[in-house]
Amino acid sequence: MTYLTFNDLRHKLRGRGRTTIYQDVARGRLPTPLKIGNRLYWIESEVEAAIATHRADIGPSGNSEAE
Repeated sequence: MTYLTFNDLRHKLRGRGRTTIYQDVARGRLPTPLKIGNRLYWIESEVEAAIATHRADIGPSGNSEAE
C-alpha cells in the first residue's frame, strides 16, 4: 500500500488547489485521508479509483453525463 502526501496528491491532480481538494473530499469525489501523526495521507489505490470513476462519469466529450 502506497501513501500519498498532500503535495503528492496535488501533483497527481495536476496542481488542484487545497480548498478544491478538501471540497472534493467533503463531496465524496476523493477518499477521506488517513491521519498518521500530525499529517494526512491518502491511499494511492483509492485516489486512482476515484480518478477513474470521475473520468468515467465525465465521458468522452468532457462533459458530465448527468447534464
